[in-house]
Amino acid sequence: MVPAPKLLVVEDDPNLGLLLTEYLRAKGFEADLRADGEAGLKAHAQGRYDLLLLDVMMPVKDGFTLAREVRRTDPKVPIIFLTAKSMKQDTIQGFLAGADDYLTKPFSMEELVLRVQAVLRRSTGQVSTEEELRSFTIGSYTFDVRKQLLKRGDQERKLTTKEHELLRLLCLHRNGLLERRQALREIWGDDNYFNGRSMDVYIAKLRKYLREDPEVEIVNIHGQGFRLSARDPQ
Repeated sequence: MVPAPKLLVVEDDPNLGLLLTEYLRAKGFEADLRADGEAGLKAHAQGRYDLLLLDVMMPVKDGFTLAREVRRTDPKVPIIFLTAKSMKQDTIQGFLAGADDYLTKPFSMEELVLRVQAVLRRSTGQVSTEEELRSFTIGSYTFDVRKQLLKRGDQERKLTTKEHELLRLLCLHRNGLLERRQALREIWGDDNYFNGRSMDVYIAKLRKYLREDPEVEIVNIHGQGFRLSARDPQ
């Protein structure tokens, strides 16, 4: 049996910390909780973790400092920041400190789990080299996978986790077929009717985001799935 991924949660709010760890355990993860950056650093030094969830604003040692110190001895462990900050400069600082992802409070527990799963897939090599691409060119758009940004000229749109995952799969199957069942199972975890209706809503959103370029189209292949139709980058 494959062991459950082991996560370290470093969060100074005791209520949120308890809620996070209990939810993660309910979803099949092992989760340890520490209340400040110094305690988090000691826990990381003493145990092997598959991923760290770090609050930014903490007593004793803040999350950015903790991440930098962890990176000195462990350059590969994935790190996701949990923070109330949303300024662009804070996001940049987070990635410079070694973050793999960045989640701004308040966030849904479902989104947190999706982010954790996505980062773990990348870190454990469960994705192909193609999937590790940091950006895709879609006609006149650029899709920054790591930052979940869709750009066109000087316009940027921050994608939700499901929008990001769905567009990533469409890009990986560019000009080919993304099977409906595959997308549902990879992103929603189940290909039932209700999840299918939810995916249709997200497909409609992505079409709206890409409508400024007439050469880009998400085509519905009846009974099979979708095709992202776009000219190949020059």
